[in-house]
Amino acid sequence: MNTTALPESRTTSLSKDRSLVGALTLIIGLGFVYFVGFAPLSAVHNAAHDTRHSAAFPCH
Repeated sequence: MNTTALPESRTTSLSKDRSLVGALTLIIGLGFVYFVGFAPLSAVHNAAHDTRHSAAFPCH
């Protein structure tokens, strides 16, 4: 079995890319939770009501 190691610069670049994707995913996910949790729209509230309560996120 032949394996080749990635150059140091490529490994660092992959690590930075993964960190960036993880941070952006976290920010977008928290934005969705904030929007659905505090949205005054009754349609959004009703659509996410049971899920919100099952996750212990207060809405009332």
